[in-house]
Amino acid sequence: MPFTIDSARGIFPDTLSADAVPATIARFSQLKAEDQLALIWFAYLEMGTTITIAAPGAANMVLAERTLDEIRQMPSLQQSQVMCDLANRTDTPICRTYASWSANIKLGFWYQLGQWMDKGIVAPIPEGYKLSANASAVLQAIRDLDPGQQITVLRNAVVDMGYESSSNRVAEPVVPPKEVAQRSQVSIEGVTNATVLSYMDNLNANDFDTLIQLFTEDGALQPPFQKPIVGRSAVLRFFQEDCQNLKLMPERGVTEPAQDGYTQIKVTGKVQTPWFGANVGMNMAWRFLLDPQGKIFFVAIDLLASPKELLNLAR
Repeated sequence: MPFTIDSARGIFPDTLSADAVPATIARFSQLKAEDQLALIWFAYLEMGTTITIAAPGAANMVLAERTLDEIRQMPSLQQSQVMCDLANRTDTPICRTYASWSANIKLGFWYQLGQWMDKGIVAPIPEGYKLSANASAVLQAIRDLDPGQQITVLRNAVVDMGYESSSNRVAEPVVPPKEVAQRSQVSIEGVTNATVLSYMDNLNANDFDTLIQLFTEDGALQPPFQKPIVGRSAVLRFFQEDCQNLKLMPERGVTEPAQDGYTQIKVTGKVQTPWFGANVGMNMAWRFLLDPQGKIFFVAIDLLASPKELLNLAR
């Protein structure tokens, strides 16, 4: 076999990903819990003028209602302690429950807490609170990112909170695929490969069962700044938990032959998420490696370093 997952990760090595994002997330994780919570609050308030945070779907939030109600009924000091526990990844029942949720449920949880903090229902950041010098530096680093990178940092900041245990993850309801008549088809300048076009179309339609059939049994997907997810069942779970209602807008690409009948294809474009409104698109690249039968052996998804990287299609 000419390729392994590790060797496949090296296709199109000139692709420049946004290394500032994991670096900023790492700096954020080093802050004390109070500064993490205050920074999230300040960042969301500041970004609210340019980035719209969408309300979560009611179906998703059913899974967090009991925990939210429990927090709502707590005294203010206890509410603040719960949020600090989440940031500190303390082993508590609420932190364990939180860690079992999917990313979208966690985002909805913090969205609701933010709404309640704004209304005084949940203990807000104290008036006049000043960020530490380190937290202020991280906030400035977030300001310096482009909007797509900003929302990635803020998403990961809350997704990584809570206490991981061996408990099973709680899956949010999987939205049904769009009706065929409601689906649109993408076009990609420079790419006519049916597998790549079907990948984009089926993901946009939330048709994950059809989408996963494009992969080889041992195929892999590498999300931004993560290790590859290997095998159809694991990749399907990722699609169901992290990719619902995305809008992929590929723009252009290049197709190149690889050894032993394989094909490598790079596509660049934008992705919009249901959480941050239609005015913010993340600059993305997809690096596909297809086997001789046209199945996806590997695809890497990269958050690009800058908008100009959308035009970087060279090997």
